[in-house]
Amino acid sequence: MSARGGSLRLRLLGATLATLVLALVGAHWWLAGLFRDHVQQQFDTALSQQLDQLTARLEFDARGQPVIGPRGMSDPRFEKPYSGLYWQVEPLPLVAGDRRAALRSRSLWDAELQLPDDALADGAIHRHELAGPRAEPLRAAERSVQAQQPVGSRWRLIVAGDLHEASAAIGRFNGVLAASLVGLGVLLALAALAQVAVGLAPLKAMQRGLQRVRDGREQRLAGRYPAEVQPLIDDFNGVLDRNAEVVERARAQTGNLAHALKTPLAILGQAAREAPPSDFSSLVGEQVGQAERQLQWHLARARAATTQHVPGQRTALGPVLGGLLRAMDKLHADRHLHLEADGVPPDLAFAGEEQDLQEMLGNLLDNACRCARAAVVVRAVRDGPWLQIAVDDDGPGIAPERRAAVLQRGVRVDESQPGSGLGLAIVVDLARVYGGDLTLGGAPAGGLSARLSLPAAG
Repeated sequence: MSARGGSLRLRLLGATLATLVLALVGAHWWLAGLFRDHVQQQFDTALSQQLDQLTARLEFDARGQPVIGPRGMSDPRFEKPYSGLYWQVEPLPLVAGDRRAALRSRSLWDAELQLPDDALADGAIHRHELAGPRAEPLRAAERSVQAQQPVGSRWRLIVAGDLHEASAAIGRFNGVLAASLVGLGVLLALAALAQVAVGLAPLKAMQRGLQRVRDGREQRLAGRYPAEVQPLIDDFNGVLDRNAEVVERARAQTGNLAHALKTPLAILGQAAREAPPSDFSSLVGEQVGQAERQLQWHLARARAATTQHVPGQRTALGPVLGGLLRAMDKLHADRHLHLEADGVPPDLAFAGEEQDLQEMLGNLLDNACRCARAAVVVRAVRDGPWLQIAVDDDGPGIAPERRAAVLQRGVRVDESQPGSGLGLAIVVDLARVYGGDLTLGGAPAGGLSARLSLPAAG
């Protein structure tokens, strides 16, 4: 069995079809047996009636020899040679080596019926199966009668019929029965397929609802489901609600922590700037700035870590990117850069928090604007479950051997410009929290191309 535990649909169909096959095979065996017994009973009844007629027609002459009355037997098949219906009268007890019949039907022609020796009580009927004159299968009924003259003489009366017609009728019935049961089995199998499809339809609806939640189109599983499934839906929605509450509480605590730390740091920084210039005031100002940047970095990581697995997250890329490009255009207005989003599809969305996407793209755009000579171009496409975003500039770029180093914390792209070296490190950490990554390469215009991979929302 696979790691998923197999298919519920296949389990239900397998169990249903196996039970169906067993039921149909059992029905065929039982009905065929009933019909075979019925045909045999009818055949034996017909033989008993013929035997009763033979007994009624049997008379004895003055010498005590059996004769058939003038009316004879009513069935014309007794007169047709090898017709498949025969009668015979022979004396009892049987004499070894001399078992000649006293009387036999014309249908036997010059043959005789050879039944095994049998102890027959008066009036009792015994039945046997034997080979006929032409080796055809026969079923025979026999009884013994006692004549008045001579006293004590006994005779065995035999009537036999060909089993071919009965066997053919049984064969035809079995064929029709098998075809009917196969047709019924096909219809029942189709009904089972329809039943499974209808019965599992709520699970398909639940799967589509989960897909919408995963793609960020909905926050909860909506709709009504059967009584057997609704408790699961309610519990799942309850888990989503509690998870959202936990995330919101974590955000609030993160914001409170940031506010609690930023205020004292801001006061210390302001005091350092207002103090008379000295080595101490410079050291305090530098360390306060470093602490603020480290605080920003760790808070971004903590915020992303608490929201990365929250279902239903969806942030449209276009509005966020447009707002950042406008902000960067104002921030770097003195450089007169050309900022462009090159053919970004309007339906692209990030499966995560808007603030995290702004943090990542804002750092990449700010770095690109600092290094660019005249233009920054942003391109984005969807590649399967991933959102691929490239921020290209036409600046001096970075040597391939240094690209891995500048992604580390504290390493700056341009050492001649102010900065903490945390921008790209924050982008890398946030991207990896969401399962993505950031890579650096060469841009078509000769500068740097920062390629960001993030999970795409449906």
